[in-house]
Amino acid sequence: MIFDSWTGLARVLIVGPLAYLSLVVLLRVSGKRTLTKLNAFDLVVTVALGSTLATTLLSKSVALAEGVLAFALLVVLQFAITWLSVRFPTVGHLVKSEPSLLLHRGRFLDKALREQRVTREEVLAALRSQGAYDVAAVSAVVLETDGSLSVMTEKSDAALRHGTLSNVAGAHGG
Repeated sequence: MIFDSWTGLARVLIVGPLAYLSLVVLLRVSGKRTLTKLNAFDLVVTVALGSTLATTLLSKSVALAEGVLAFALLVVLQFAITWLSVRFPTVGHLVKSEPSLLLHRGRFLDKALREQRVTREEVLAALRSQGAYDVAAVSAVVLETDGSLSVMTEKSDAALRHGTLSNVAGAHGG
């Protein structure tokens, strides 16, 4: 249970760095988009890469070449989906969510909070973390596609009116 064989340890010491190096090289070649701030789709790919690395390291039945091929397959699939989602909005809508407006001009949007399963306390915590202590003085709070909360102040509100910030689902719904 604690020790199986020296061969198993040697395999981890040899395969581990090679599998890790292969994964790093594939991620660098595939570009920054492969592991950005995580939305649900990116999280699945990241977990799958981690699981594949662990399996390649610890399972004697998985050869290094098979593990590297699995890494490459996941990276290519991630690249293909992101490439398609940039070029075809329908694909993008299938794999990514839209940002949601949770607070607008100091007023909580209770329907959006319920739909997104976010509490007022979580929004207030995001405000505090941005140094905003007066809800009435906040222009908007947006639940981003990666699950983070963005707080928009007067300056960002002016940028929104001038079209320099992306549209947010519900921004015009009041």
